[in-house]
Amino acid sequence: MSARADARTRSEEKAWFLRALLVLQDPRPVFAALRDDSDEVAETRQDAAGAIVWLAGIAAVLATTVASKLLDDVEMDASLVAVWAFFAGGLYGFGLYLVVGKVFHVALRRLGGRGSFRGARHVLAFAAAPIALALFIYWPVRIALYGEDAFRTGGADGGTAGTALSWVFYGFVLWALALLVVGVRTVHGWSWSRSLAGVAFAASIAAALAVTVSVLYALGG
Repeated sequence: MSARADARTRSEEKAWFLRALLVLQDPRPVFAALRDDSDEVAETRQDAAGAIVWLAGIAAVLATTVASKLLDDVEMDASLVAVWAFFAGGLYGFGLYLVVGKVFHVALRRLGGRGSFRGARHVLAFAAAPIALALFIYWPVRIALYGEDAFRTGGADGGTAGTALSWVFYGFVLWALALLVVGVRTVHGWSWSRSLAGVAFAASIAAALAVTVSVLYALGG
């Protein structure tokens, strides 16, 4: 029985990795599956959620001002940038996963949601799939066009074309926000307006926290 249970668990885990891809094309069945927040089911999707968060974290950390100046340091090279992106992206992704996930959970509870913190995190993780996708579509194109200049102050990517291309990344972010609205509506059975209000409420709190941290960092510097 134990071997059959283990095989079933592995099968379910693989299914969630497939859903991590499916959410980009047909999100509603994926989010509908997230309604089951039992310990057994939630455990089978943790690895898939974690993989999305890590990949999205790498894509996001590469878009920060810190990343755009990495090669200003003469001791840095392309291989070290890759290592930095992998580890910093993981920390960045999971840090946001926990903090924004908590904000998201609180915002939904304020609007009458009854889901758990874990359930809110998993909805957030699968909604972040477009940002993870940007790591394989947006960043290879940007690096192919500008090479190391993408991580150096005053590089070739600083022109009008480079700036315009930077905004493409935010298209993936908007896609993720749209999926988050779909996720809230599907999991909680809310109207579109209520779902949008929940996501907007959470986003405004997260933005306020980000501004506060930035101000405190600037003052401390």
